[in-house]
Amino acid sequence: MNPPHDEIVRANGVDLCVESFGDSDDPAILLIMGSSASMEWWEDEFCERLAAGSRFVTRYDHRDTGRSVTYEPGAPQYTLRDLAEDAVGLLDPLGVARAHLVGMSMGGGIAQLAALDHPGRVASLTLISTGPAGPGADDPDLPAMSEETIAEFTVDEPDWSDRAAVIEYIVHLERACAARSGRFDEAAFGDLAGRAFDRSLNIASHLTNHNVIEGGDRWRDRLGGVRAPTLVIHGAEDPVVPYGNGVALAKEIPGAKLLTLEGTGHELPRRIWDVVVPAILEHTAEAS
Repeated sequence: MNPPHDEIVRANGVDLCVESFGDSDDPAILLIMGSSASMEWWEDEFCERLAAGSRFVTRYDHRDTGRSVTYEPGAPQYTLRDLAEDAVGLLDPLGVARAHLVGMSMGGGIAQLAALDHPGRVASLTLISTGPAGPGADDPDLPAMSEETIAEFTVDEPDWSDRAAVIEYIVHLERACAARSGRFDEAAFGDLAGRAFDRSLNIASHLTNHNVIEGGDRWRDRLGGVRAPTLVIHGAEDPVVPYGNGVALAKEIPGAKLLTLEGTGHELPRRIWDVVVPAILEHTAEAS
């Protein structure tokens, strides 16, 4: 087993940065993070704990994050569907026939699309802090962000060349995602944001381009066709994708299980890893 290190691989016609943990002979888990988030948001110890459960764990930088291919700010040349094809496209250079997909937030949407469009490549789904669709005119049954939360996200962009200002901006957004009842670890997120800034090829594109990509055709009506065993994990206090979205998702995917995280928002804080990591290992073992 080689120690983890990130590398650039060619997948779906673009350069993506990946890092793997564990033995490549073990069942594979592909971690798919959310909007404007690089691989750092799957923290090292989280990945190591999964790998210690005899899993081959890979995290990666989406387009426009970290060391992966980047585009001009405000002009991403890809869609959400392309990001789903990126996830599936990574499996071949990793030498993986089928992977357990673990997606958070936008990453959960990507995982759903991958399972629908490439069922033979997806061994199971774990969908964290996501829903069956973006709330809007077509989905009035899904709860949306409150006006208070929207206001917290409505802040001026920083000077992208100012490291301290960008870190402060990221920490502010992460605080807006957190449960209101819990303690927000500002120092830890500051360190995480600093690492993300230092690795990013273009921090302006990193933090803006995913906000303007097109989602393409709706897929909610197709969820009844998902055949991958599915575990839905959702925070009861999620202010970004409110809990009802996770409840709906678990109902609409056949046989899906729902794990509710009390006192948790749109986040994956260290204090819940003792619940989430065993749940993912158990789910992927059953699916294997």
